[in-house]
Amino acid sequence: MGSGDGRPTASHDEEAVVLSGEVWSSGNASATSRWTPPRHRLGAAAVVVLLSLLPACTRPGASGPPVAQPAATTPAPAPPPTAHPAPVQPSRPPPAQFHASVSPLPAGLAAQMRGTTWHPGCPVPLRELRLLTLRYWGFDGQAHQGPMVVNQAVASQVVSVFRRLFQVRFPIQQLHLAVQYLPNHDDPNDTRDYTDGFNCRPVVTARGPLAGWSQHAHGLAIDINPIENPYVTSDGYVRNLHARRYRDRSLRLTGMIHPGDVVVRAFADVGWKWGGYWNDHKDYMHFSATGR
Repeated sequence: MGSGDGRPTASHDEEAVVLSGEVWSSGNASATSRWTPPRHRLGAAAVVVLLSLLPACTRPGASGPPVAQPAATTPAPAPPPTAHPAPVQPSRPPPAQFHASVSPLPAGLAAQMRGTTWHPGCPVPLRELRLLTLRYWGFDGQAHQGPMVVNQAVASQVVSVFRRLFQVRFPIQQLHLAVQYLPNHDDPNDTRDYTDGFNCRPVVTARGPLAGWSQHAHGLAIDINPIENPYVTSDGYVRNLHARRYRDRSLRLTGMIHPGDVVVRAFADVGWKWGGYWNDHKDYMHFSATGR
């Protein structure tokens, strides 16, 4: 095959050497073979002409050993295109049918929760929590699947609720494990819109934390679309800046929950109560098995 610079390439037992534009093959010559010039003599006039050409080239018959001249420069052929790995395909949405699984906490997840969303002294031990994997409809109209941790005592109830929400295509922004609650670090610009369950933390209002464990710390509460369903104090205060437009509960926007709607009914069917029915402050995201 041709070499990379467009010149012919000799086989492994034949070396191609360019000498003044001619190819000399040493493949079949003996070790003592040498290139020899032609034996004819040139006329004086021809010699003069040849001498005048010597600066430009070297020809057989000139004095001294033959000098190899560089071959005419030709552009090297472009290298073949680099093989690129196949582009990463976007993950396909799961099938548009409800799916749920319930399992004990995997060791890796339990280790991740220790010191963050669970710590010694929490009202429920890790062994009494369950990992749920639930399919749901996203704001993009596609089916998604995500995790949630709840108390084992209510796992089947939660599955029942989310099966109903999937059937009616109620949209959820993102099903996600809870993140660690840090007092005095509640960012009012937080854009995370996580629907989550267990989180070993105190009761948290729009004005800050209160004394006592939240029902989330027992694994008996779930918050749904907290941006679209904020905690609103009796005087209308909403801490999260992105949630303030949803203070107006007359709006009918994606992900909002309203009195008597399918979300409230689905939780009521398993005995859970909604924070939107509280008499004073309203916690529109919040559902719990105890009503607190």
